[in-house]
Amino acid sequence: MRPADPAQPADAALIVIDVQNDFCPGGALAVAEGDQIINQINGLMGQFQNVVFTQDWHPSDHLSFADNHQGAAPFTLTEMPYGPQVLWPRHCVIGSKGADFHPDLNEGPAQMVIRKGFRTGIDSYSAFFENDRSTVTGLDGYLKARGITSVTLVGLALDYCVAYSALDAAALGYKVTVLESACRAIDLNGSLAEARDKMRAAGVTLGG
Repeated sequence: MRPADPAQPADAALIVIDVQNDFCPGGALAVAEGDQIINQINGLMGQFQNVVFTQDWHPSDHLSFADNHQGAAPFTLTEMPYGPQVLWPRHCVIGSKGADFHPDLNEGPAQMVIRKGFRTGIDSYSAFFENDRSTVTGLDGYLKARGITSVTLVGLALDYCVAYSALDAAALGYKVTVLESACRAIDLNGSLAEARDKMRAAGVTLGG
């Protein structure tokens, strides 16, 4: 249900990135304190007329899973046809509890759920493009059809799916804000500092 008096204009959208069980404490690819942002996100949703969720949604044979590569360790790199790819622990498998949104997240305000990473051979960090940088998720078309010109991003993880989404949104012409207080990061080998630098360089506002 839309809020009666949202604080944000009608051309603004809140994009809630991957607040799923496997990315929260106790999950297969847990982000430290990932569950501590949920109350803030629930409150933010009341300020927006337009709310979109993204959901990591992988088949069990997904090639980003380390255990689908003989002898490969999680968090190492492999080469995919589209370039370097981090190999992750198995997570967010289609239909699993780990792929579900965290039970404390209020799903009611979400008007669209973008599922990403469901193609076996392509990982997908961004809410807009898969990692081959050409396969679209459909989010850009959806937002433009609704007249959205600015997006605020929150969720998990700040230095991967949130940052990739923010960079793509900026490149697509949106005014982009990332609320860091409503995100948490993995920070793998300096990935957080690198992501922040890239977002600032692209004109993304880092707030909160």
